[in-house]
Amino acid sequence: MTKTLVKAPFRADHVGSFLRTEPIKEARKAFANGEIDTDALKAVEDAEIEKLVQKEIKVGLKSITDGEFRRSYWHLDFLAGLEGVELFEAEYINNFKGDKPKSNAIKVVGKVDFNGHYMLEHFKFLKQAVEKYGDGSQVAKFSIPSPNMLFTRIQGDEYYHDNQEQFYCDTVAAYQKAIQGFYDAGCRYLQLDDTSWIDFVSEDRIKAVVEKHGKDVQEIIDTRVRCLNDAISKRPDDMLITMHICRGNFRSTYITSGGYDTISDAIFANLQVDGLFLEYDDNRSGDFEPLKSFKRTDLTVVLGLITSKFPELEDPDRIRERINEANKNIPLENLAISPQCGFASTEEGNKLTEEDQWKKIKHVIEIAESVWGTI
Repeated sequence: MTKTLVKAPFRADHVGSFLRTEPIKEARKAFANGEIDTDALKAVEDAEIEKLVQKEIKVGLKSITDGEFRRSYWHLDFLAGLEGVELFEAEYINNFKGDKPKSNAIKVVGKVDFNGHYMLEHFKFLKQAVEKYGDGSQVAKFSIPSPNMLFTRIQGDEYYHDNQEQFYCDTVAAYQKAIQGFYDAGCRYLQLDDTSWIDFVSEDRIKAVVEKHGKDVQEIIDTRVRCLNDAISKRPDDMLITMHICRGNFRSTYITSGGYDTISDAIFANLQVDGLFLEYDDNRSGDFEPLKSFKRTDLTVVLGLITSKFPELEDPDRIRERINEANKNIPLENLAISPQCGFASTEEGNKLTEEDQWKKIKHVIEIAESVWGTI
């Protein structure tokens, strides 16, 4: 059934996270040191999120997020809030080509389930702020990690052991409940962030994942497609769900390089999401050849042509050229642009200033307007 409420992704969109403001950083530090309580921390977060929402609206964005200001990580905070999942300090092997993230990870200690989640209240606050400061043309957008991030990225399993099919079924069921929960809270634009797809962007990554699972690479890809499609299969008809893929985003560095060639059919033809946010800001993401697998007239491909990792503004003519290149395989009405990832996938943030961040957002909007005449 055709979606009726949210006309998104927008021509100028964004992945979701923003650099944490100084008041947020100071409050989180004070909370960690035991100097303020939960209520005091929340009060600061509330105030800073309201300011952020106003900035997003003022700059011209239509998809409005809370910047993930209440999170430490783009994924672990949500996953650890599911029943049966715990956060712990792990022996971390740094996979990034640079700075080392904190050594936190998740493990499964019981039956995975969703029975309410504290982030539902986070979304409700965001929605109220958008309604308060917007003019009705903006949409509250919320991002959570894909179910594949739980199913493939746990670093400990004390419950399912070798019963992977039950783990799969429980993960899918939990996400079906989560999606309905966000819908009931008023969410009509939900994004699933999924870095598990980087397992297939290079020969080294493919070899490693095949050795780990002992299965054919296509079988592994098909399982991840099935996991996501099953998780979103019961979403209401007027709820839009997109997926974002990147190759890692921490302190302006990344995990790996390689194109979408091996997964092109999976993501462009087989996934049942409404939109794809694809990293495409430099050559570590490969070329546009995989776009030839595009077949769905109801899918929007958001090209992440503007980097969130560095402050320099891209040549707008070159960005328009790249949009035209993509247009050879995908109709212009099925394309949009955004930064390739968020500005702060973790609370540490990328290596640019808040001023740089907003210049990037304006750059996306101005280029989109020059190409499509609207955002």
